Amino acid sequence: MALHDQIMKGLLDGAILGLISQGETYGYEILERLIDNDFPEINDGSIYPVLLRLNKKGYVTTRMVKSDNGGPKRKYYSITDSGMTELVIFKKKWIALNNGISNLMRSVEDVK
Repeated sequence: MALHDQIMKGLLDGAILGLISQGETYGYEILERLIDNDFPEINDGSIYPVLLRLNKKGYVTTRMVKSDNGGPKRKYYSITDSGMTELVIFKKKWIALNNGISNLMRSVEDVK
């Protein structure tokens, strides 16, 4: 896996945990919110493996909800206490990393 892919994978985990921490939500809504917030290179095929991984780690819980219009059931995700702890750790690391990268990039001349 390329470095870029590894970075995106880690960022997507934190971004999705952050969205779920704002309230119970489902996969397609998460995808829409990521797109609305200009998260790069995102599609539905990339979020569902993350949701499964977060669930297996115990960071989120799920519940199935029957559709109001007779459609298929929808899986809703909620953050757990351990998920909140992980999100706090992610946020602290992100702030430090973002500050460091921003400092470095200020000193780099425009790349052509």
